[in-house]
Amino acid sequence: MSRNQLGVLDALDVAKTQWYHFTAIVIAGMGFFTDAYDLFSISLVTKLLGRIYYFNEGSEKPGTLPPNVAAAVNGVALCGTLAGQLFFGWLGDKLGRKRVYGITLVLMVVCSLASGLSLGHQPKGVMATLCFFRFWLGFGIGGDYPLSATIMSEYANKKTRGAFIAAVFAMQGFGILAGGIVALIVSSAFNHAYKAPPYSVDRAGSTVPEADYIWRIILMFGAIPAAMTYYWRMKMPETARYTALVAKNAKQAATDMSKVLNVDLEAEEEKVEKITQERSRNFGLFSREFARRHGLHLVGTTTTWFLLDIAYYSSNLFQKDIFSKVGWLPKAASMNAIHEVFRIARAQTLIALCGTVPGYWFTVAFIDHIGRFAIQLMGFFFMTVFMFALAIPYHHWTLKPNHIGFVIMYSLTFFFANFGPNATTFVVPAEIFPARLRSTCHGISAACGKAGAIVGAFGFLYAAQGKKLADRDAGYPPGIGVKNSLIMLGVINFLGMLFTLLVPESKGKSLEELTGENEDDPGQTEQPQEVSAARTDPE
Repeated sequence: MSRNQLGVLDALDVAKTQWYHFTAIVIAGMGFFTDAYDLFSISLVTKLLGRIYYFNEGSEKPGTLPPNVAAAVNGVALCGTLAGQLFFGWLGDKLGRKRVYGITLVLMVVCSLASGLSLGHQPKGVMATLCFFRFWLGFGIGGDYPLSATIMSEYANKKTRGAFIAAVFAMQGFGILAGGIVALIVSSAFNHAYKAPPYSVDRAGSTVPEADYIWRIILMFGAIPAAMTYYWRMKMPETARYTALVAKNAKQAATDMSKVLNVDLEAEEEKVEKITQERSRNFGLFSREFARRHGLHLVGTTTTWFLLDIAYYSSNLFQKDIFSKVGWLPKAASMNAIHEVFRIARAQTLIALCGTVPGYWFTVAFIDHIGRFAIQLMGFFFMTVFMFALAIPYHHWTLKPNHIGFVIMYSLTFFFANFGPNATTFVVPAEIFPARLRSTCHGISAACGKAGAIVGAFGFLYAAQGKKLADRDAGYPPGIGVKNSLIMLGVINFLGMLFTLLVPESKGKSLEELTGENEDDPGQTEQPQEVSAARTDPE
């Protein structure tokens, strides 16, 4: 322990794993469960929306969302998430983590319900209100990223901090899985209650009027886990690192953590005053000192998250399109509207069960043993390999005997995304920046990730369209096709490997040791060249 380290923070760093750790994981993690459910459940119902609101009886294919509407429905929540990450990240450093934490949850509950209650029967009215509420839903979800990560990092001990933060993020996997399961249950119930012929047999009759309730129920269900968590979020005390190092209230920090840790802690008011008044520790985000100490770190966390999310979100949001292209899902005209929802949900559930969820928990198990840097580099490497393995022999995978092989390979890209950069890009920004800028810098990093997600969501929608008219959805211009789109995603993953070299290893160190906030001479903090050496022996 540095002689400048506060006793209350040292007590948190060396605390044995206790019940409050698991409580914090569940409270923060349920937010991420809801985030993933709300963001990805839209991909389960977009084809249904097209059938209901853009039906054309003269078309040989079921109705589909026009390009601009599909882009808006899929991407508007991501735009809201980006804005929320920046705003709530900044607000979390200004007002405190806890005070902002409840606001994001209320926003998520209200907008989840409102999304399902989108008004009207005309396409423009329904889509406009759906997009409006999904933007604000995304805004609330955006706040959860920096706040949950920062709260968990500031509560955790240094030995298992990576696993605790990763466990919060791993709840995303269960959220994606829950979306698929809810859609399976709802579509099965409606399909049993309201029999309908395939589109090829009866175009108008293939979509029963009651199908309009399906997408609404699926979207509204996301409010339930968020509402269940609100009370417990409000009971959590503010983190000691914010209270002591940012709010400068040593007495409150000691009181709060004494209750949490069940030990008596001294309020070191003089030490807090000395640390917080040190001019060299009070540099701002846009200062030359921040650029010298953390500039390359911020470049590393923002670029890797940006590149990852281009690949991750384009693959996740458009699973149904990729499965259709390789024939793993039947032709839309051979199904009725409700059965199509069931088949899409079944495919997403299978991918989540086999690749997504296990990948998250492999990260939880190994992140504090092999480190953040190694996991991120390995993940990007295997994502690159499997993307190219899918793309280069693409015709081979479209043949019926090889569909199962395609699904296995596709699942492995999700496995290594989650046992890799999708988890580590969330963990590292919560550890390597100073307490007074931690939430802000995490929000900036996450917002760059969502910028990548927007590029992936909008770009892949157009890029994956075929050059021939028969290979394109109605209203879309010619694209480069699925094969070339997968090659592009492989190249993007390779770039992610290169930018990972800018990200420091944070395994086994206290937050103040990483940021220099407990150094006797703050000017003598780690430089990037010293950090790279730490990767080989971070202990």
